[in-house]
Amino acid sequence: MTDWQRQFENLAIGPEPDRLRAAVLAARANKAEGREHMLGAMTWAAFSCPSATQAVFDLIAQTWLTPDAEVRASLSDHWAEAPIPADFWSKFWEAVEGPTEGYDALTITQAIAALGGAVDDSFGSLAEQYANAHPGADDAAKKTIPGLLDLQALSECPAGSLGHELYRLLSANGFDPEVLDRNAIMLSALPPALQYLNTRILQMHDVWHLVAGYTTDSIHEVAISSFQLAQFGHNYSAMFLATAGQIAHRNNPAGFRAFFQVIAEAWQHGRTTPPMMAIEWEQQFDQPINEIRDRFGIAPFESRLPPNLIESLSAGPVWRKWLPIWKVIRLHRWLKLSQSKLTLQPAS
Repeated sequence: MTDWQRQFENLAIGPEPDRLRAAVLAARANKAEGREHMLGAMTWAAFSCPSATQAVFDLIAQTWLTPDAEVRASLSDHWAEAPIPADFWSKFWEAVEGPTEGYDALTITQAIAALGGAVDDSFGSLAEQYANAHPGADDAAKKTIPGLLDLQALSECPAGSLGHELYRLLSANGFDPEVLDRNAIMLSALPPALQYLNTRILQMHDVWHLVAGYTTDSIHEVAISSFQLAQFGHNYSAMFLATAGQIAHRNNPAGFRAFFQVIAEAWQHGRTTPPMMAIEWEQQFDQPINEIRDRFGIAPFESRLPPNLIESLSAGPVWRKWLPIWKVIRLHRWLKLSQSKLTLQPAS
């Protein structure tokens, strides 16, 4: 265990609103201590106090996107929280370190799921309470667990419909219809609300990609986790974002601001989009995506950054990299200009 790891562990506590706002402003200005304090609050909400998730992410996202606006935040002293066990941290840092060959979509999902099994025993009931109370969860504890998607039925949906587009997406990319096998990861062992939410999110993840306007590029996979967290209080997404944020902070600090820009944008998108968990999606499969968006008031995701940012910068000819590089430069310029009149407070 290194000194910086011990120092970060001490930051995974309930934050004071003013200090958290100062940390976000410091992170926008590319200061490491700001990133660490902000990630400490996210880690605390993800692995200790799920009821704080909305307040923490609202303050972070609003400050990141509108630094000159007055952000009214209330972080309660009365939220129940679970202690973070000492042996949790060794598993957390193993996940941050990751495999030598790096993560892919499956292995990062498995790593985060494993962290969910390392939390304190009292955490599960707190996560269940938060899931039951979240308005976007649509009374998840009372819902019947859905059956498996029928790929053959999807293939027979009209051309251009949501069902047909979903079938094309799954087939072209070799995706599993539910991302992970619900039985293999023992979702049936979860309490009712979490069992339904996690099952439905695995099942509808690619549906929401299509309808909410998220591509399957790397940075949009991060973004849709933030969208899902805002929409349903999905605790796995909170764990993913806290862990992925730590990975970005340690391994790619130069790219952290781009990484967090899409998290903030997608969080706001999720907060302003009507609850998608309440929609009976199987009844929409034969309808065109644009008509579904119009019917339910769903605007597609928009970002300052291109969805293929990471892929464009990591491969392909040099000339294809100029546009994403210019987008990142413009983002950094906007972050600087939008904050230039503010007096930064120390994040500690």
